[in-house]
Amino acid sequence: MPISDFKVPFRITSAAALLSIAGFAHAASDLSLPAYNWVKDAALQDNPSLANDPLSEFVVTSDADVWARIRKGFAIPDLVDNQLVINQTLWYSSRPDYIGRTTKRASLYLYHVVEELEKRNMPTELALLPFIESAFNPQAYSTAKAAGMWQFIPSTGRDFNLKQNMFRDERRSVLASTDAALTYLQKLYGMFGDWQLALAAYNWGEGSVQRAIKKAEAAGVGTDFNSLSAYMPAETKNYVPKLQAVKNIIATPDAYGITLLKVDNQPYFVSVAKTRDIDVKLAAQLAEMPMDEFKALNPQFNRPVITGSSNTQILLPQSNADKFKANLAKWGHALSSWTAHRVTNARERIETIAAKFHTTPQVIREVNNIPPKMLLKAGSTILVPRTEDSAQKDITQEVADNATLAMTPDVPDTKRINVTVKKKDTINSLASRYKVTIAQIKNWNNLRHDKLASGQKLELHVPYSAVANKTKTNTKHNIKQASHTVKTKTVVAKSHNNRSNNKISVASASGSNIK
Repeated sequence: MPISDFKVPFRITSAAALLSIAGFAHAASDLSLPAYNWVKDAALQDNPSLANDPLSEFVVTSDADVWARIRKGFAIPDLVDNQLVINQTLWYSSRPDYIGRTTKRASLYLYHVVEELEKRNMPTELALLPFIESAFNPQAYSTAKAAGMWQFIPSTGRDFNLKQNMFRDERRSVLASTDAALTYLQKLYGMFGDWQLALAAYNWGEGSVQRAIKKAEAAGVGTDFNSLSAYMPAETKNYVPKLQAVKNIIATPDAYGITLLKVDNQPYFVSVAKTRDIDVKLAAQLAEMPMDEFKALNPQFNRPVITGSSNTQILLPQSNADKFKANLAKWGHALSSWTAHRVTNARERIETIAAKFHTTPQVIREVNNIPPKMLLKAGSTILVPRTEDSAQKDITQEVADNATLAMTPDVPDTKRINVTVKKKDTINSLASRYKVTIAQIKNWNNLRHDKLASGQKLELHVPYSAVANKTKTNTKHNIKQASHTVKTKTVVAKSHNNRSNNKISVASASGSNIK
């Protein structure tokens, strides 16, 4: 994972059948699909020619092999005298099924990555780095919020101009993330003059490696990777050995009993520009591709609609790109079923929005990934079905770049409480304290006059903010009392000449009181 200190597939019968699906682009409920959970279309599943795994279906044959090309460009010195390399090589080589799955995914992207490395005159074993980062899964997402094939965290992604908004996350983009990763690796090599240290910095951060170098120099030891590994966390200590292990297997797969999937030395995909909005599902259908493969090449799109712009590119295998263009020319319906809606009022509920755009609350929640019992905050932008009034309104680049979605729990505006009138309470003081009116108190309790009696029970419907403030005040008071108790007990503990143990036990006891 790069750390910067800057911080199921559904089937298609034919193009003719596809183009005859009347009203498809207008059926909002058919397109209300949450990100990365695309539903199969039962009407488009009968083509036996698409029965194989979509990730290998479109690979064409060639005499040359990308693996040989990668071997030819190896340029990073081997990491020797490192037991972790031996351990990692044994781990990978004993898992041929894992190697097979990963190289199958890699077959879509390797040619492009190697091309970009050679253009920059960089070592080609760097093409194997996503093997370590994500197992070549561009949809990979880590607990540290790193995303994509090259595993950029949000801040490092922004450092390298990877756009991250509601509609797309370029950390997942095959083209954009590869360009950013290679740019970052070049920068790190320029800083350290050593590819192994550059790789360590890609995982650990350039500042961390620089500090490790200073510690090593102060201790009078070497500053190569093996020497610096003593100062590294376990993840980084194993990071470069993992890459060396994969390099060893790719260099001589037969020696490890591994058979590599043949990956032809020619482009797997081409880029198609798209300046108009188009539904993801429709784009895949026009390209006559299973959704799984379309998403594998275009994982950066976060919503069911691809917003068009001068910079929008869709990746397709060459044969499918030709089909896409031909089918698009014949398509006589709208390209997108969605447009953007900005929530301007905090009281604009999802039910109200759904009615306005002739759909259901469930569709609005699914397409925008809004969990149950959550409300939208004012200023949020969401996807809604296009209506006749908005039929020609594509989502603008400005809206796409600045769209945010903020939510809050759906709770009632007020809470019913019971209050016992105290001696000095008046109806006016109670109204002021609980942020309600005198008329409301009288109405809730059927009072004919303003006079209250001590001990009288009242029912109030108070705003949640008033309840929260009252709870907050009581909590502060309790904490202050508990703090005073701890201070008193600590003085007593000192008199027993056993400060350490007594202080710990007192703090533990007082903590339980505060709860």
